[in-house]
Amino acid sequence: MQGAFAEHVKALDAVGAKTRLVKTKEDLDGLDGIVLPGGESTTMTMLMERVGLLEPLRAAIAKGLPTLATCAGMIVLARDVTDGMEDQQGMGLLDVSVKRNGYGRQVDSFEVALDIAGLDGKPFPGVFIRSPLVESTGTAQVIATHDGRAVAVRQGRILALCFHPELTSDRRLHQEFVRMAAR
Repeated sequence: MQGAFAEHVKALDAVGAKTRLVKTKEDLDGLDGIVLPGGESTTMTMLMERVGLLEPLRAAIAKGLPTLATCAGMIVLARDVTDGMEDQQGMGLLDVSVKRNGYGRQVDSFEVALDIAGLDGKPFPGVFIRSPLVESTGTAQVIATHDGRAVAVRQGRILALCFHPELTSDRRLHQEFVRMAAR
């Protein structure tokens, strides 16, 4: 609908995945997994609702469609958005509470090396741009932290990240998502 989808397509192509854009509920048919990219969470949700995609997508993810959610995608999935707009409706599928732009505005962007549980090799370059801040987690498993706060979580077949792996040349998280979708 909106956001950094082209960068995710490029990253997934690099790890051998076949991709297609999802713009309608019919586009959900036959998917092995879906990426909810960074962007503007309110706009993404509003557009999905407008074209009739929000509820079918919520149902598909609730039934186990493997999902990679980055930045705004994490906000869209969160059970609670503490500073969301009054009428902002998320999917409530990820047991985290988040604050939009919790790491600051665009000028506050930064990159930090992250140790991610289950990811072999060197630390992962976490690119934070207007990223959500995870204020609390429930049943979601924290797999990476920065300054004592969760920045990557797993819950069932959902992998959600506060940062943007698609903006790096490190493809390990996209490869992990492809493995998750293949199971």
